[in-house]
Amino acid sequence: MQTPFYLIDKSRLLPNLEKIAWLRDASGVKCLLALKCFATWSVFDFMAEYMDGSTSSSLFEVRLGHEKFSGETHAYSVAYADHEIDQVLACSDKIIFNSIGQLTKFTEKSEGQIRGLRVNPGVSTSDFDLADPARPFSRLGEHDPAAIDAVAHQISGLMFHNNCENDSFERFDEMLTLIEDRFGTVIHKMDWISLGGGIYFTGEDYPLERFAARLKAFAARFGVQVYLEPGEAAITGAATLEVTVLDTMHNGKNLAIVDSSIEAHMLDLLIYREPAKILPNTGAEEWMICGKSCLAGDIFGEFRFDAPLRAGDRLSFQDAAGYTMVKKNWFNGVKMPSIAIRELDGSTRMVRDFDYNDFAAALS
Repeated sequence: MQTPFYLIDKSRLLPNLEKIAWLRDASGVKCLLALKCFATWSVFDFMAEYMDGSTSSSLFEVRLGHEKFSGETHAYSVAYADHEIDQVLACSDKIIFNSIGQLTKFTEKSEGQIRGLRVNPGVSTSDFDLADPARPFSRLGEHDPAAIDAVAHQISGLMFHNNCENDSFERFDEMLTLIEDRFGTVIHKMDWISLGGGIYFTGEDYPLERFAARLKAFAARFGVQVYLEPGEAAITGAATLEVTVLDTMHNGKNLAIVDSSIEAHMLDLLIYREPAKILPNTGAEEWMICGKSCLAGDIFGEFRFDAPLRAGDRLSFQDAAGYTMVKKNWFNGVKMPSIAIRELDGSTRMVRDFDYNDFAAALS
């Protein structure tokens, strides 16, 4: 199969989904796939067997969830436009407003719909200001318990999304306690609560039993249905970006140029200045792997190999499912990676290829 392409491996996706299914049974929570992280709908039918639906951040995402992912469809957006709201309502089971202003603006339009409001508890686990929902002057959700309580009669649920790559149960427990203490009065008036995503509960050493017990106790205390919105927790480790070395150079370091681009194909790593992952990353040979775009900093990272790299060598960047395919772009006109799926029986099939016509169609 011609590189570059994303390879989604169902056998590596399955362990995450099985942990999600176990958590649902043990705690009573419902789990919705966060499409902002992963929206490759060719595996939605497989994922839907283990999850309860999808959640979105835009009109197009909520429509995709409605059309392609069975179960519940939750709509959320930082702000809905007038021309979007009718279709958002038509495609969703629940609509979550980011502000009291938006809730008020669309009260009449959304009459009869299950409505919720995003709440910003003022704390998060993000190590990056760019991704911190509780950063100073944050626009992500309402923060005043009294103001939220004043509109509680117009809604039946609240959404708290303040975790970010949080792999610590203790930190989750601490923040949930803060939410209980600060917003408990209004939570008691709700029917459902979403605790958002960013909780890495499918990690190898995560105390899943304690997590399930904490969620179950929270639901019982307040008499609510709890939702989680796993994104990366659902798909971590499930895909690779397959590339080929095109050329090698030496300029103080060994350089290998591949037929992909970090800016075009793994943008999140560039934004957060993090390297890609290659396994096993051992050996005597150290090489800097570079993308083929003209961006000087188009660099996947520095890795170790057993032998010198040569043109034609195949490399696999690990953990290439989350925030990759949803962020890929046509910078420099670099060919968009195809998307392939490896089935549980080991067979691999191409589900989408991109060509010049796709590039041209994205422009005008």
